[in-house]
Amino acid sequence: MKKVFVTSILCFFILNNSIAQKRDIVQYKQNWDKQIVFWGYYLGLNKKDFKISYITPDTFINVTSSSGFEVGLIGDIRLHKNINLRLEPGLSSNTKTLEFTNIEGNDNVRLREVNGTYLRIPLLLKFSTDRLNNMRPYVVGGVSYDFNFSSNQDNPNDNLDGEFRMTKNNFMYEVGVGVDLYLPYFIFSPSIRGVFAINNELVRDVDPNSQWTGNIDYFGTRGIFIKFAFH
Repeated sequence: MKKVFVTSILCFFILNNSIAQKRDIVQYKQNWDKQIVFWGYYLGLNKKDFKISYITPDTFINVTSSSGFEVGLIGDIRLHKNINLRLEPGLSSNTKTLEFTNIEGNDNVRLREVNGTYLRIPLLLKFSTDRLNNMRPYVVGGVSYDFNFSSNQDNPNDNLDGEFRMTKNNFMYEVGVGVDLYLPYFIFSPSIRGVFAINNELVRDVDPNSQWTGNIDYFGTRGIFIKFAFH
């Protein structure tokens, strides 16, 4: 009986302490989620490469990618207490090196450097949980229009002259997860996204039997973005 009493007292103090701690939590930006429209900006990093499929198996391309950057603006409209529509226009940059392992010769023939600077305009739906003190996890997904400033699409020279060409106008879909962290003066929102091309981004060489593009069936961007948003 004594053990039961002591245990009950301990449970009481633990529960009372837990309730007291919850009362001591200061919830910042309590009216923030009641806004219909709000703005923000983001910075971030990306790691992009390409999904490539081939017409015949005797072609293979190694892709070496460097880390790139992201910067842009955020416009957000609340559709429901847990659903938001977002527009996130921004710039994305990344450099990849392609190694055509099926081609013999020096690096000028076997290697192509692909510089990509994109204007990205994602239209996304954000699904958030209810707020948990000063945090609110969410998932996000949607599509984007990407304009490639470095595409070389209109360049009359192709791989025979050392120029690897890609399309200017592209469409992507992206999915991701993140969390809104409510701080005293702003909302900090880190997220991780996966981005995948919908259309084929390859501009083929003039020669249909080109050793660079002749056996490529599909060539499209895929990547991981880490974004740090501030509202």
